[in-house]
This record gives sequence, structure tokens and C-alpha cells, in this order.
Amino acid sequence: MAGDLRAIHSHVHAWRTGIFSDLDGAQIAQIREHEIVNDYAKNCVVFSESQYPKGVFYIHSGKVKIYAVGNEGKEQIIHIAREGEVIGFRAMFSGETYKVSAATLEASSIGFIDRNAFSQLIDDHKPLRDAVIRELAKELGDKALFITTLAQKSVRERLAYSLLLLEDIYRDGPINLSREDLANFVGTATETLIRLLRELKEDGLIHIQTRKLTILDRDKLKRLAGA
Repeated sequence: MAGDLRAIHSHVHAWRTGIFSDLDGAQIAQIREHEIVNDYAKNCVVFSESQYPKGVFYIHSGKVKIYAVGNEGKEQIIHIAREGEVIGFRAMFSGETYKVSAATLEASSIGFIDRNAFSQLIDDHKPLRDAVIRELAKELGDKALFITTLAQKSVRERLAYSLLLLEDIYRDGPINLSREDLANFVGTATETLIRLLRELKEDGLIHIQTRKLTILDRDKLKRLAGA
């Protein structure tokens, strides 16, 4: 019973964030009528590059990596989505196949709303339509800034910058990524990442316990990142 109540509370809280945050209770109830919620284990694929989108995915809990795969098979993680985010709707609107893939980084609860229902919901609810437009515009600006910023930094600076971003994503606890995923987020080799993490730990900027990472000195890390 306690577990069920926590799950319900988590789902209710999730609807108060992201593009649905401006909707009232009746509007959210209408959306949930069209939603199918599934539980995903860690490392489960949510959607894959080259698939045609059939709808959108809403993250109630957990975290999902959005990534592209290069010619040599190496992943580049371009975003980590968390509770309250909708993923997959950009490809749905474009009418093209997914240009990226999505997979869970941890056990996650994710709702699915098919494209016809979501399109109708946008037509029916101006706050939702406005929120989607804002999200599309914001993402374009954020991605441009992210790419420009990282392109002008050394690997050490990129790692520091990435850790600051991840601290915000993992605001409810330590950064919990595999070394491979963290390297793919920073855009470097795993061996290089491990060496740089060791240096940051020796300098007292971070604490590492198994794979969990906590920032100890945010100001020094910000200076290192040039943020």
C-alpha cells in the first residue's frame, strides 16, 4: 500500500512540471485518459533512430538518455531527460523518422500518448499548445548554446561543465551514470574520462563512491568549466 501511494504521489507531482504544468486538474485528467503508462527497467530502449514516431512519451519518474550513434558505433549523448519531460514529440511533428534514440538510465515509469490523441489535445488546450511552442523554441536555443560552448572547451573543461549540468539533472541525489555513459555525454574516450575524474577527486572537487559522484566544490568546478 505504501509503495502504491508513493507511486501515485510521484505521478501527480510529475504532471505539475514540464509542458503540462499550466493545465488544470480537469485538463490533466483528460490527458491521462489517453495515456498508457509502462514501467521500464534500466537500459530499456524507449524508441530507436529510423523508427517512425507513433506518439509521445512522458516521463513520470526515472531518467532517459537521448543519443545518436556515430559511424564507428560510439554513442553521443545529447540530452538526459528526467521526470516531467516529454520526449519524441519533435519527430512526431516533423513527420520524419527519429534522428536519435532513447533508452532508460534507470528504472523508469513512462507514459505514452498516441500522435492523434496528442495532436487533438494540443488543438483543444491553448496552454498546452503554447507550452509546446515554448519548449521547441527553448530547446533550439539551449542546444545551440550547448554545442557552441562545448566546442570551445578542452576535454577537462567539458567534463567540469557537464558535471555542473548533471548536478542539476540529478538534483535529488548524486550523479549516477556509468563511466561509459558519462564519457559519451562529455564526448571523450572512457579511459580519458576515468583519468580526469581521478584528477578532480585528488583536487577535492568531487567525491566518488562506486559509480556515484557528488560535487564538493561547485565554485572551483565552475571556474574550471569557464562557466
